[in-house]
Amino acid sequence: MLKEALIEKLDYNELSNCMRCGFCQPACPTFRETGYEAASPRGRIALMKAVADGVMQPDQDFVDQMNLCLGCRACEPVCPAGVPYGQLIEQTREAIEEVQEHPTWVKAVRKVAFKHLFPRQDRMYRLGSMLRFYQKSGVQKAVRKLGVMRILPKQLGEMEAIMPEASGTGLKKRFGTTVIPAAGERKRRVGMFHGCIMDVLFNETNVNTVRLLTEAGCEVVIAEGQVCCGALHAHSGEREEARGLARKNIAAFRQADVDVIVSNAGGCGAMLQEYDHLLANDPQWHDDAKWFAERVKDISELLVELVAPETWDALPQSKRITYQSSCHLRNGMKVTKEPVHLLQSIPGATYVQLREGDRCCGSAGIYNLVQPEMAGNLLNEKMQHVAATQADILVTSNPGCLLQMKAGIKRAGLEGQMEAVHLIDLLARVQKKAAQ
Repeated sequence: MLKEALIEKLDYNELSNCMRCGFCQPACPTFRETGYEAASPRGRIALMKAVADGVMQPDQDFVDQMNLCLGCRACEPVCPAGVPYGQLIEQTREAIEEVQEHPTWVKAVRKVAFKHLFPRQDRMYRLGSMLRFYQKSGVQKAVRKLGVMRILPKQLGEMEAIMPEASGTGLKKRFGTTVIPAAGERKRRVGMFHGCIMDVLFNETNVNTVRLLTEAGCEVVIAEGQVCCGALHAHSGEREEARGLARKNIAAFRQADVDVIVSNAGGCGAMLQEYDHLLANDPQWHDDAKWFAERVKDISELLVELVAPETWDALPQSKRITYQSSCHLRNGMKVTKEPVHLLQSIPGATYVQLREGDRCCGSAGIYNLVQPEMAGNLLNEKMQHVAATQADILVTSNPGCLLQMKAGIKRAGLEGQMEAVHLIDLLARVQKKAAQ
């Protein structure tokens, strides 16, 4: 049954394009950790092809290897044949999800999360309000004092400990409008993709994004009707749900009539930029999906283009800054130089290169929750490199990476010595005087 689903979902031509050269192996975190051929992109593609060719029957080991993949796509930039591994692993997981029987509680959690929570921004805001009450009412302090978190899985306890202040108020309510005018002459009409989790747990980062854009001469439109990007759905095998979300977002931003669609989260941006691939077999939506995908940019790309380096103020004190790259920003959106350029433009700051800053931190959406051992190993090694920089500020461009880095700082005992900050929030600090 799984074999038939794989044959239906997989792009066989792309499977055949893999030359078995092995260039992907040194770039693959799970291969480096295990040393197993099957845990490399080349090995996983070979397994996919073996199933499609009828050479092997997919068993639980096959499923486990597909699920062990982080989906970081570090293999794609080094692949001489240009094999879109990220699409292949998503197609495989879609096939697995189509036939796999989960325990009842797993089915319930997936249904709530993927069908009734992430796609409904109103419910996300309600969740944000509940989390904010938990944080501000004294309940959180009581829970921690009583040691309740100790009975939960370690990774959940770590995430709770570094969870940012939640918000039940989205961008539209924060600004009181869906169109925020440019400061001065309008250079761009920009659609702001606020995301589902971003607008609840990182609402201040979204606010700072809008303010930086308006100061840079952009009229910012908060497109009504936008929903979750669908990245978590696609990575978890729920690609049909992701397609439905894509159609809603395309319609929303088409209606908004924007020049550019901006994202401040690498994972979301990479997903948005690939809507044309996601809807490639949908003749009704493919042209609009292409229009949408061509307009998606990361916030750092726009700021480099529109903001002069001398615009930035100096940090209050001289700081050492290092940067952990977001996998999907780098490998999916191909944005590598712009964040570093912005950091190096901050007066008085010393930029320190992070060893293997382009290697996955282990967050990978919800990977650190479903594959805690592998994610923990990757994070521990990452924090050794981070500590070696002796940086005061660790910067990243993706919410999952930011939470993982905060957890890593706590785990490594670096609290009080170093803080993890989203790129946009750091830039907001050095533009405050200019904005006033």
